[in-house]
Amino acid sequence: MKQNKMGTVQISTLMLKMGLPMIISMILQAFYNIVDSYFVSQMPNGETGVTALTLAFPIQMLMIAIGVGTGVGINALLSRSLGAGEREKASKIAGNAIFLGICTYVVFLLIGIFGIDAYLRSQTSDAAVLKMATEYLRICTIVSFGAILSMIYEKLLQGVGRTTLSTIAQLAGALTNIILDPIMIFGWLGCPEMGIAGAAWATVIGQIVTLVMSAYLHHAKNHDLDTALKYLKPQGATIAQIYKIGIPAIIMQALMSIMTYGANIILGGISDAAVTAYGVYYKLQQFIFFAAFGMNNALIPIIGFNYGMRDKARVKDGIKYGMIYTLIIMLLGTVAFQAFAPGIMAVFALSAETEKLAVTTIRVITVGYLFAGANIAFQGIFQAFGEGVKSLIVSALRLIVVALPLLWVLSRTASAAQSAWWAFPLAEAAAVVVAVVLYKKMWGRVGALLSSAC
Repeated sequence: MKQNKMGTVQISTLMLKMGLPMIISMILQAFYNIVDSYFVSQMPNGETGVTALTLAFPIQMLMIAIGVGTGVGINALLSRSLGAGEREKASKIAGNAIFLGICTYVVFLLIGIFGIDAYLRSQTSDAAVLKMATEYLRICTIVSFGAILSMIYEKLLQGVGRTTLSTIAQLAGALTNIILDPIMIFGWLGCPEMGIAGAAWATVIGQIVTLVMSAYLHHAKNHDLDTALKYLKPQGATIAQIYKIGIPAIIMQALMSIMTYGANIILGGISDAAVTAYGVYYKLQQFIFFAAFGMNNALIPIIGFNYGMRDKARVKDGIKYGMIYTLIIMLLGTVAFQAFAPGIMAVFALSAETEKLAVTTIRVITVGYLFAGANIAFQGIFQAFGEGVKSLIVSALRLIVVALPLLWVLSRTASAAQSAWWAFPLAEAAAVVVAVVLYKKMWGRVGALLSSAC
């Protein structure tokens, strides 16, 4: 029987072979939002449109949070079960994962029908912004089955080490979105001019393309798992196992949504320009953070698989190289943003005030990127060992517990437009201290268990 590469290939090489496709996949996800923002900014009322996208973004982040968080549980359990040689159990996990994706879509369908107005009105009373944000977000939620189910299938491919296949599906969807955005927004090639609704339709069509391709690749090419319909039958024990790891991960990812929602409200007290500047920065920084999360997605199954095999040396190498590679990604992001911030922001059709503020935002927040990289790596390490609560603690500190109170305090100073952004690097620094302490406590127990198995 052919051995899974996660148990045989040298870890430093394996991390790159699995990580690079995942990084590309995650960066392609970032394209969905930044491409929308770019083309919307070119509309006659472009800055209003960008603000509308910024207010809609937390709901999109929540959607990603549930999909990715559920995927973390799937990823960790799949890799651990396969590492232990439990194919039947892994197949049940995969089938129940698809069932959970369908249930998640129903929730966002209901949000799209009944909840959008109240959500948006909690952030702004500007009629033009509300109209555009409602138009965009309603489409993205009601037709969200492509986004949600494609994330599930992506994790099923990644969890068995077939990261290249998931990247192919992501690439197809991202290219579809990029091509359709200007056609549908501006009415090119005979298509009706749809404005911001065109951006939404381009996004959801791209997500559906990714879903179709990833579902085909899973059912046709994923030979480590059985994909018969019987495995779709929900099983309470299997779902409980997925969510034992997945719920802390969902909450952790949802904290990003809560943080952006809270930041929108706090920054609105400074100016609309501050909200728009932060929104554009946040979508740009996803290219760096999503790359780090891509490496994180490789780290989790590699460590989980070798933990299932009780191979201490390979587990330690997984932790080592996962941390090193994540820090390298964040260092490159820091250098790029610090060096090219003005040129990057000049691409968007923003007012001079907003553009200047966005450059300040980038240059201040990126000071904390190495701390952020360490936190992301630690979160993945905790998740790989099933320690979802520890991962959640680190995430809560960096995104909510420290960041939002600091942002609120700094937003009330005389130089708020320049100083408020320091809340984010300071929060990352505080969280990494706690992460190191939690890791040392966990490794004392895990290391002893692995040593006894040798």
